[in-house]
Amino acid sequence: MFADRLKQARKLKKLSQAEVSRLLGVTQQAVGKWETGRSTPDPPTIAKLAAMLDTTADALLGLQNPGPETQAAGQRFFGGYPQCPIPVVGTVRAGYGALAFEEDYGTEYAQVKDPQSYFYLVVKGDSMEPRISDGDLALVHRQNTLENGDLGVLVYGADGEGTLKKYIQRGNAVVLHPFNPDYEEMVIKGEELDYLYIAGKVVETKAKW
Repeated sequence: MFADRLKQARKLKKLSQAEVSRLLGVTQQAVGKWETGRSTPDPPTIAKLAAMLDTTADALLGLQNPGPETQAAGQRFFGGYPQCPIPVVGTVRAGYGALAFEEDYGTEYAQVKDPQSYFYLVVKGDSMEPRISDGDLALVHRQNTLENGDLGVLVYGADGEGTLKKYIQRGNAVVLHPFNPDYEEMVIKGEELDYLYIAGKVVETKAKW
């Protein structure tokens, strides 16, 4: 039955009921009811559960038996890396606000080769609309260099202000480019470049449920 398949899939991913409930934005009691058969989530939630647990909605509902081919396809799609908890270490304002590494917002899961080299930041503001919205999560690879055109997390100024922007090299200057046309580019050049710190490269963003 659905309850047993859900519980088995969750344990295979080594997730607790509390972690599933947090990732879905529901109560732990709700997850417990699903796994005891006292209630069943709606179709959109089942789809989210399937994606989280690396399976399909049909498999959870008993309409499909995931064989070796399905599992292998999933490994190819995700690069064969297991889901790992990545710390959400602070917020980044998608305007020109502060980047706070010291704040602890818990963890979020990602399938990456070296999880210790990544962190999540919560996007605040609308300067990266329509591609990235307020409240989205940005998965950031820790690195101190960026290629022209990369999306990065950068800290600029004596006060350590952080921003999520497209990184553009223009001659001897660096341009921090917002996607939202209502915001102006920030052009950094000359001695100002000494106050520009690259915190990492954004490799993925996703909406927070």
